[in-house]
Amino acid sequence: MAGEKFEELKGAIRDYGTAAFQNLLKCRALGDAVIGGFHAFEGCPPENVVAVPAQGVFDPHKDYGDEAYSYASREVIILEPVRFGLCLIVGNAEDQGALWLRTVVSAEIVGEHFDVFVASQPVIRAPMDFEGKLDPIFEAIHAEFLDTFTLEVNEFNDTRFKTGIGFMRG
Repeated sequence: MAGEKFEELKGAIRDYGTAAFQNLLKCRALGDAVIGGFHAFEGCPPENVVAVPAQGVFDPHKDYGDEAYSYASREVIILEPVRFGLCLIVGNAEDQGALWLRTVVSAEIVGEHFDVFVASQPVIRAPMDFEGKLDPIFEAIHAEFLDTFTLEVNEFNDTRFKTGIGFMRG
């Protein structure tokens, strides 16, 4: 019957909506746990770690709530990775200023686990029951922040380039 096809389509849409909403809720819970726990891993005050939007201008002193997460800008919930920015505020003792470091974290449910991406770091598989099991994500965030500075300093200090132009023998 013609109505059966329509009912089949409605069921698929209903299942998709349920999956999209569950992905959003569970990824948001994971994001909140990452934001809430990174300060202890890093050894800094809790107020030095905040959720901010993954893109664009941000104010680390603003409480973004849902606006820190990618789904907030969507009118319709779709089944996609949930992205957010994690900002680490690093004080500067010399002038009382601060450096605001931001990295992007993306999470989605894949089967019975989360696939988590921290900027350019390799994928991390996190269990659905992630409480007390976030250290690999924290390590990736720390590595991403550290790489921001150490890679450029290493290039700056590379003595191979201190003597001017050179040609390799072939």
